[in-house]
Amino acid sequence: MKLKNPASLDNLWLDEVTPRAPGPGEIQVAIKASSLNFHDYAVVAGMIPVEDGRVPMSDGAGEVLAIGDGVTEFSVGDGVLSYFFPKWVSGRPVASRLLGVPGDHVDGFASQVVTMPASWFSRMPSNLDFAAASTLTCAGLTAWRALMVETKLAPGDWVLVQGSGGVSVFALQLARAMGCRVIATSSSNEKLAKLGVLGAEVLINYREDPNWGNAALEATGGEGVSLVVEVGGPGNLPQSVRAIAFDGCISLIGILTGISGDVPTAALMQKNARISGITVGSQSDQAALIKAVEAHDIQPVIDRHFPLAELKAAFEFQASQQHFGKICVSF
Repeated sequence: MKLKNPASLDNLWLDEVTPRAPGPGEIQVAIKASSLNFHDYAVVAGMIPVEDGRVPMSDGAGEVLAIGDGVTEFSVGDGVLSYFFPKWVSGRPVASRLLGVPGDHVDGFASQVVTMPASWFSRMPSNLDFAAASTLTCAGLTAWRALMVETKLAPGDWVLVQGSGGVSVFALQLARAMGCRVIATSSSNEKLAKLGVLGAEVLINYREDPNWGNAALEATGGEGVSLVVEVGGPGNLPQSVRAIAFDGCISLIGILTGISGDVPTAALMQKNARISGITVGSQSDQAALIKAVEAHDIQPVIDRHFPLAELKAAFEFQASQQHFGKICVSF
């Protein structure tokens, strides 16, 4: 599947391309599944400019078909999982490490077969199928970094997650696996009930209670939450700052309410709290996430599967915000 400029959902088109044999250091992979992220939608909707004819989709899970000279880490038949940042091996984020994003800077995984450097892939978790594994590389890894890298949580700490998209649901699952307590917000009581089944013990409908920061404070006995997984951005920040504990962290991973806005800086300073911007994570973070997924048998929540030929319909379903968890494309 390719994207023709000017980018729009109507300019996605199927093309037939002969797969390229792998060169030295490369592998050829039969892609079995991908999953939709807001980043992918931003590309196909024209919010992120890309080259004409770009193959979209940043997530890819598949099976190795062939290996090039010098490749020792994989064998034919292995299940592999893509990296969102192929150049970010470990350490802190710097600009040069955040280049080469599949589906954006280079062609991505809306393709039945790809040939790419072996270093752009990790092993797949042993407990997941291709579709479930494909949800880890962006949404799962973003949640992991928010909980396990950018802040220090301990069992019993409170975590607040917003909504029921992929990152928020992963954050809930990971927080519960490590023994944290979870507050979940949503505008849908039906989705709140599902979040409760996954382990959120405090459920807040933010439309019914616009001052949900106060409700979170009350639920934690006035202490506040150690971490807010912030997907809304500026429109949510005043309530997130209200909910945060002293020395807490607001992990900013989404801007659904806009790209700029007011921040209650005095309250943030008084609480000695911080806002940490997050864009996915490193390859070493992904290795740690995979081990955690295997150890706790975490099963990603997938709302719906679409075939590749119906990628436009998959993005339309994503834009409707009806989904709970992830949306996958299967090949």
